[in-house]
Amino acid sequence: MADKKKAGAFDIRIVIAALVGIYGLVLTVLGLVEKQTEIDKAAGININLWGGIGMLVFAALFVLWARLRPIAVPTEEPTEQ
Repeated sequence: MADKKKAGAFDIRIVIAALVGIYGLVLTVLGLVEKQTEIDKAAGININLWGGIGMLVFAALFVLWARLRPIAVPTEEPTEQ
């Protein structure tokens, strides 16, 4: 009989969310402290801020997905030979 166990922190979606979240946080901070001359170079759009916010939303959705639909890994009992 095989029981099922959640993948937990080893779920690839959590790893991806963490990486994208870190990059999103860095971009958001850079966007908040950006000089107007740099914003003007990008047609007046603070692309670092918007890109960072988008990445943070993406990371939050991945974490939500992993929490709502966890991956169940079957665990096998050792068989005696």
